[in-house]
Amino acid sequence: MSSNRRPLRAAAAGAIAAALCAAPALAEPAPPYAELLKRAESAAPRLAEGRADVDQADGLARQAALRPNPSVALQVENFAGSGPLKGLGAAETTLSFTQPVETGGKRQARVAAGRAELDAARSRAAQARADFAFDLADAYARAEAAERRLKLATENLGLAQDDLRIARALVAAGKEAELRGLQAETAGAAARAARDQAQAERTTAFARLTALSGSAAPITAIAHGLLDHADRVEGPPAIDPLAAPAYRAAEAAREAAARRVNVERTRAAPDVALSVGVRRVEGDGAAALVAGVSAPLPIFDRNQGAVSAARAALRAADARLDAARLDAQADAASALARADTAQARMTAGRQAERTAEEAYRLTRLGYEAGKTALVEVIAARRALTDARTELLAAQQERLAAEAALARLQGLVPFGDQP
Repeated sequence: MSSNRRPLRAAAAGAIAAALCAAPALAEPAPPYAELLKRAESAAPRLAEGRADVDQADGLARQAALRPNPSVALQVENFAGSGPLKGLGAAETTLSFTQPVETGGKRQARVAAGRAELDAARSRAAQARADFAFDLADAYARAEAAERRLKLATENLGLAQDDLRIARALVAAGKEAELRGLQAETAGAAARAARDQAQAERTTAFARLTALSGSAAPITAIAHGLLDHADRVEGPPAIDPLAAPAYRAAEAAREAAARRVNVERTRAAPDVALSVGVRRVEGDGAAALVAGVSAPLPIFDRNQGAVSAARAALRAADARLDAARLDAQADAASALARADTAQARMTAGRQAERTAEEAYRLTRLGYEAGKTALVEVIAARRALTDARTELLAAQQERLAAEAALARLQGLVPFGDQP
């Protein structure tokens, strides 16, 4: 029995190994950001919800323009009774047509409210698209930055291992104390831990990018990065906070709330029902026209509660509009300040990187010649790593600021990306 199971287990293990080996083939590098955004827009649940809301508002707006349906009634009286009303000889049959007539501007208010709700839904969809474009740009830049940080950490680990080999050689030759070798080993262990942390951060960043883009295959690399785009960014553009999608959405929501107040006001006016028909009297063989008009008496229900509720909703919408205006102004000022600060950080970071590279080169040469202590080499290498990391952070911050400015304008970030 056990001998028969071994081939099966071997086959199962081979199948699993083949599947694991084939899994990376399903992965793919991320396309340019603009292309990835175009793909993601058709699959992102956040944007699908906005499109569905627009379709719903469009259907309700079309429904609001329709008039009330007429009604047809057939009524038979004075039949199947007693005496002269026995049978159908004295029956009276009336066929009538009734048309409700809306008064007080109900239909006009309803149509205006439906259009306002549709505009509000479109504004919310535009805001959702701007927010999604920003989030995807942020995830894209973070993934690329995480990949570069892993590269820096790997390079730093290689340099630390080179220092360790030199330190061991000098210790073995009696030119350095054993302490120097221990210091080099400690520095190497720290560099290895930093590399492992960078690897974990890269995995997390690419997983988030894959999930946000809705990609069926996991994204494992960035083929067309955005970080180099930060070096080509010009000065921040002029920003109109009142043109921000978030403010426009709040403004459209406020207009819709005002239209709903008008709708509730008009509902207090009683509707009129006009009817006309034909009545036939079987006993006399005669027919005659009948007509009528009816209207409810607004004694108990004048829709005052609904009007009060709509006015309260309008006050809330006014408050949200004011908050959106303040937020848009603050966001614009913040994004402009972030862009200026990041630009200054990038300029200083490039200079610091060049200085740190030269300092490390000279310190390394001095150490190999026995003129510089190992501690100075480790410090110079750490300064170089810090300078490169700082420049990378400045580039990422500059991209985030540009994406925030684009969101405030309702534009797609990095529209000039190659």
